[in-house]
Amino acid sequence: MTTSKGYRNRSRKLLAKTPRTRGVPPPAVMLRSFSVGDKVVVDLEPSIHKGMPHRRFQGRVGTVVEKRGRAYVVRVPMPKKDGLITARPIHLKPFAGG
Repeated sequence: MTTSKGYRNRSRKLLAKTPRTRGVPPPAVMLRSFSVGDKVVVDLEPSIHKGMPHRRFQGRVGTVVEKRGRAYVVRVPMPKKDGLITARPIHLKPFAGG
């Protein structure tokens, strides 16, 4: 049996930032708040590791189910079964589409 290659395996291109966006984002992004029922986009922030969902959820749109401490529980529809992820607001963006 092969060993695991880690949680961020094969994510170099996905989690890389461009030179102008390097560093930690502004505090306003970290202090965003969502209410239950809001649609959000899972947009991973590579410079903050805490509360980061798995890379398979990058770019997916989900619905906020509940607030759990500093994080939010988001239901993300997947092909076989809905995924419930716990993510901090730094890794979530409000969904603007219709």
